[in-house]
Amino acid sequence: MSTSGLQVDGARSKIVATVGPACDTVEMLVELIRHGVDVFRINAAHGTQADYAMWLEKIEQARQITDIPVGTLLDLSGPKIRLGRLAQDPLEVEAGQELTIVRGEQSTEPMQLCSNYGKLIDEIKVNDSIMLADGTISLKVKSKTKDVATCKVLTAGTIRSRQGINLPGVTLSVSAMRPEDVQNAIWGAKNEIDFISLSFVRSPQDVATLKDLLQTMDSKALVIAKIEKREALERLEDIVEAADGVMVARGDLGVEIDVAETPVAQKRIIQVCREKLKPVIVATQMLESMHTNRRPTRAEASDVANAILDGADACMLSGETAIGKFPAEAVATMDRIMVFTEQLLRDQPAPGRMKKFDRVHPITSAVTFNAANIAEAINAKLVVVASRTGGTAWIKSKQRNYIATLGVSDNEATLRRMSLFWGIVPHRISNIDNPQKLLEEVITWGRVQNILTIGDRVVFVTGTGVIDNTHNLLVVHEVGAS
Repeated sequence: MSTSGLQVDGARSKIVATVGPACDTVEMLVELIRHGVDVFRINAAHGTQADYAMWLEKIEQARQITDIPVGTLLDLSGPKIRLGRLAQDPLEVEAGQELTIVRGEQSTEPMQLCSNYGKLIDEIKVNDSIMLADGTISLKVKSKTKDVATCKVLTAGTIRSRQGINLPGVTLSVSAMRPEDVQNAIWGAKNEIDFISLSFVRSPQDVATLKDLLQTMDSKALVIAKIEKREALERLEDIVEAADGVMVARGDLGVEIDVAETPVAQKRIIQVCREKLKPVIVATQMLESMHTNRRPTRAEASDVANAILDGADACMLSGETAIGKFPAEAVATMDRIMVFTEQLLRDQPAPGRMKKFDRVHPITSAVTFNAANIAEAINAKLVVVASRTGGTAWIKSKQRNYIATLGVSDNEATLRRMSLFWGIVPHRISNIDNPQKLLEEVITWGRVQNILTIGDRVVFVTGTGVIDNTHNLLVVHEVGAS
């Protein structure tokens, strides 16, 4: 939503939209922002760094036109195992047929598969399941030799080159970050990407590896751990603790575990993220039918609503905006569902005592937490949180307070990071170090935008400068006559 016209009754939940051919013009990106996009996702599984740079340039142009500091998320593809080039492509298979898997990335016979993972045959065992094409085709390993695995087809379908391979229950030795992931992460750090997500995370060490790499590049990007493996669920608390945020990547997760388990797994992931004060994005097939239709199914609308009711900070659109026929309609639809769903949450009791949050000074935590309580008690129109790094706005977002909140900063990177924080509208201020000037600038802006009028109360959270690196000043201001 536009910072030049804050919609105080707009959705507090955030929308992440994937860029692609369906939105490859600046004009379409602008339209998506105006319909509610907060963060644009660049999928590193497709394209080159030249393509990513092109997207960044267009996104920056859209920021300039809308004056909205939307964030950017670079989604590293991670150790995704894929089929190689098939001798027969596409290959139609029927239940009961046998296929062989051979080493290398090129097959030579029609009923022969290959992969980009050199250790695949070494690490699968007899009776293991192999899922292809997002889980629509199922194979079972019947026998194997040093270089060939023979599999029985359990589910008919069409197999194509480069389709993904999922191995439910199989422990792989593949590294969390391939060489191309490292290079893409370095590119993201150099180009001030705001969020970098790591696919197929299996342990907190995977997260630490990416964080260490970014730290060597002096990058402030937040690391998002994608939960899409059973191993990740088994170490969920540790992974969430290590990451800056989490993505519930339901596509591969729904193949790696029983699809019947996925809704419960989603709820558990969101709950752990809420307990540890980490933002969480729910992703994959949220409005899938809007690839080709202007309206979603009722089940899809309920899916988005349930993610919000569970406590998700954001929902993500993938193919709907990247390759779908109706990218703007998909964003607008998701935004409307969020607005209506959040009405159910407004009367829920506020959380109790604020949990310890190591990103900010404990004084800042206490002041920010109580600012929201004061704002509710006096029926304030607006809460304004000054933030140099985004940590204070992060705390405010985890309170789930429905009073409209501006996260103000004079740092562009901080504003973009705040774009993922639930309920926070990032707003550029020329100087956050002078509390009086900050107050005057926000009140003047609010009057011009017809957001604030005489008698409205605004709660400000900022610092006095007396105690370094803290927000130790809470001001309640009542708007007077101009």
